[in-house]
Amino acid sequence: MQELVYLKNDEAVCDSLQVAEKFEKRHDNVMQAIRGLLKIEDTHQMFKLSSYTEEQNRQRYPKYIMNRDGFSLLAMGFTGKKALQWKLQYIKAFNQMENFIKEKSTQAWFKTRQAGKLTRKAETDTIKKLVEYAKEQGSTHADMLYMTYSKLANKMAGIQKRDEATVMQLNNLSLMENIILHVIDTGILTGKHYKEIYKECKKRLETVKDLAYLEATA
Repeated sequence: MQELVYLKNDEAVCDSLQVAEKFEKRHDNVMQAIRGLLKIEDTHQMFKLSSYTEEQNRQRYPKYIMNRDGFSLLAMGFTGKKALQWKLQYIKAFNQMENFIKEKSTQAWFKTRQAGKLTRKAETDTIKKLVEYAKEQGSTHADMLYMTYSKLANKMAGIQKRDEATVMQLNNLSLMENIILHVIDTGILTGKHYKEIYKECKKRLETVKDLAYLEATA
């Protein structure tokens, strides 16, 4: 599921499609409301026209991407108890993303990200050995193991994109990747089946996640 607020060109934004969904509005009505706001020149930097692909018919349709000011202006017209709850969730999401943007500009974030790249390379080298090992055991989709283990580590560390992760999340991810490469190396040395190695990795990571109170992504 897409986050309420996400990063685009180093700015915290949300979009009209999800706003319409969360506030239970027709998207065309939300688009019409935004077009009304755009009649004022001061709002032009708050909304940017974009598009999305409808899953059912694969057709492209317009949507608007908006920053915090744009969302605040648009949401003024949304009333009711449920609308208030979603406004509060969006405010929280904007605050979190803007705090992350500030953190990303620090030296601590840069150093953590660089260290994480080294861990990731070590993990990738280990998975490369696992791919050949799995092929020897009869796997016909062994190349998918890169994606499988990457998704597992990201999920357990509670992130979706490495470049949008906090210092704490990056450290958690490095921990998960170190565990993965250790379990894989040990599994290969002891002759375990490649599927059993994956199960062992998942079990170890779940234990660490629970002990560290990490929050996995949905």
